[in-house]
Amino acid sequence: MSGVFDKVKLTVGAYIDFRVTETEVRRYTVSNFDKETQSMEFIVHLHGKGCGADYMNALQPGDVLSLNKPSTMIKYYDSSFQQYIIFGDESSLGLAQSFAPVLKQNKHIFQFIFELDEENLKIPEILGLESVIVYPKTGLFKNEDWIKQLPVFPLQNEAHIKFILTGNVKSAQTFRKVIKDTTKSKVYLHGYWLEGKKGL
Repeated sequence: MSGVFDKVKLTVGAYIDFRVTETEVRRYTVSNFDKETQSMEFIVHLHGKGCGADYMNALQPGDVLSLNKPSTMIKYYDSSFQQYIIFGDESSLGLAQSFAPVLKQNKHIFQFIFELDEENLKIPEILGLESVIVYPKTGLFKNEDWIKQLPVFPLQNEAHIKFILTGNVKSAQTFRKVIKDTTKSKVYLHGYWLEGKKGL
């Protein structure tokens, strides 16, 4: 997306709410912003199961959109943490792309963990994301005992680690419970969607 973004200042995880119908809005994270070319990038999951995907799929090159400025209200990133572990699914890839250059530039230790549909398992590699573990979306992250066996556990220097949990609400909540029960790490949860619920 290109436009006039001279006065735009973005933080990690900044997002824009798109009005996808007369009554519904969907939120998308700015995955990349290039001030020189005045362009903004979003990664959208075209799953074909909702008005947001339908809206994005229908957009054509040259379409003109009127948007609010990106919101930076959610403070995902804190430079004081030495290590980040970031979890999500297809809806979290934009956030991962937003985080990656900042984590590398500021020399954090980091790990991305994704649960993805079978056809999307290679997407993190295609996007060039590093330090990635990918699991198929088969309900594994709704199993506390299974989560406890993830290679990120047990943690070292756990007070200096921040978990960012996004994507499917139930997966993120289960992951958070394991973290809270077994570590002293900081956890931030922002579920993006929940089965059977529209407009989360």
